[in-house]
Amino acid sequence: MFTQSSIQLEILKKRAYNLRWATLPEGVIPLTAADPDFPSAPEIGEAIARYAREQYFCYTPPEGLPMFKESMAAYFQNKRSIPALPDFILPVDSAAFGIYITCKAFLSGGDEAIIFDPVDFLFRYSVETVGGVAVPFAIPAGVDNVDFSQLEQLITPKTRLICLCNPLNPTGKVFKHTELEQLGKIACKHNLIILSDEIWSDIVFTPHQFTSIASISEEIRNSTITITGFSKSYGLAGLRIGAVMASNVQHYERLMNVSLHRSTIHGANVLSQVAATTALTQCEYWLNDFLIHLQAMRDLCINELNALPGFTCIAAEGCYVAFANISSTGKTSQGMQTLLMDKAKVAVVPGLKEWFGPGAEGYIRLSFATSAEILQEAFSRIKQAVA
Repeated sequence: MFTQSSIQLEILKKRAYNLRWATLPEGVIPLTAADPDFPSAPEIGEAIARYAREQYFCYTPPEGLPMFKESMAAYFQNKRSIPALPDFILPVDSAAFGIYITCKAFLSGGDEAIIFDPVDFLFRYSVETVGGVAVPFAIPAGVDNVDFSQLEQLITPKTRLICLCNPLNPTGKVFKHTELEQLGKIACKHNLIILSDEIWSDIVFTPHQFTSIASISEEIRNSTITITGFSKSYGLAGLRIGAVMASNVQHYERLMNVSLHRSTIHGANVLSQVAATTALTQCEYWLNDFLIHLQAMRDLCINELNALPGFTCIAAEGCYVAFANISSTGKTSQGMQTLLMDKAKVAVVPGLKEWFGPGAEGYIRLSFATSAEILQEAFSRIKQAVA
């Protein structure tokens, strides 16, 4: 299922955008955007086709299809130990939009939100787009235990939100129960909202275990907005589907109001909700096999990267990205990205402030959600370029 023969490069070269096969010059291997090279589970395509054959594409309820909300609630209950209610789950057109509407709902102009550094740019972008101020909290790659008492020192009278990314993109850290409990207690003490982005929560490598912060206690749960999606776990990025979950009616109504779903200006696509429901109810076998493949690809990446002169890389606990420290090569992140693009014809993401924050300088990020053959060819080229 996750072999070179299952990857259809000619289709990827037409459809895989966002710094990948369809946007890069012929012959370049993209290890860039975290998007699988593999086709999605067959049940998902079949479910979309069945729905489409009936030729009715009516408006859905503004709050989402009942089957989506119920399957999402079952997922949170059974997989995340959260007593989720379908009524408080809102399908959105991506986890990224979920981050944005959470910031919109709970931040006003000049309000502060604490974000991690490094972390995906969407947090800073969303906070600043709604007029907030993003305050970085450093969590360097390789930090085993985070002392969130240091984060508490960043809290001011203007702080309203703590943005949690778990597992953490780009470093691959999976936060421990004790770390999350400490963070949750700090948020409750200061009456702050926790925005918990858990889009990577299905991609966790053994022996590590994922804990959803909303599962720790009722008090923490009532301060948490949980966001997830289907692009990382099931390869549905182009379907633009995610979910936002509140734990009380007040928070849910604030999210609904800023989402503009009731006005029909925004809303989750009906085919996307069908696809996501199918993924949750029929495709866990596919995800389990994908994880086995990804763990092998992670190990391949780590071995190859650590064999390169001047490179060091710690094995990710979650996420299918490798965050490699290249500072000992004497090159900047941008300089290494340019070298690999020009000399190796391999595209990577440089650790620039605009992508991940200032804490990413001296690193590059590589996605390994592809075949062993493609990765081996990429590293063969990289070895020659950096020799």
